[in-house]
Amino acid sequence: QVQLVESGGDLVQAGGSLKLSCVSSGSIFGRPMGWYRQTPGKQRDLVATITGGGYTTYANSVRGRFTVSRDLAKNMVVLQMNSLKVEDTAVYYCWLRDDDVDYWGQGTQVTISP
Repeated sequence: QVQLVESGGDLVQAGGSLKLSCVSSGSIFGRPMGWYRQTPGKQRDLVATITGGGYTTYANSVRGRFTVSRDLAKNMVVLQMNSLKVEDTAVYYCWLRDDDVDYWGQGTQVTISP
């Protein structure tokens, strides 16, 4: 059983930056990880992922503004978010896949004010 703990959510003004972190209770080596986000009444959408080999993908809406990275020594994945927009407001969830099982963190709230 993998546990994921996110941190870094906050209230910031549009144009600002935030860094979200997610620590896994187990090794992340070779496992895909990433970030999804969800707003009330809507489905959970992919934001950014990083494969076990380090290949990254991004939603079109965040490409060029967000960067996903990982620290294998710390079992951590990080989402650096720059040039934040009001529409980035959401609960952000950390995700990890291990042996075809998806694990999720508890979510961290990101709120962007105009």
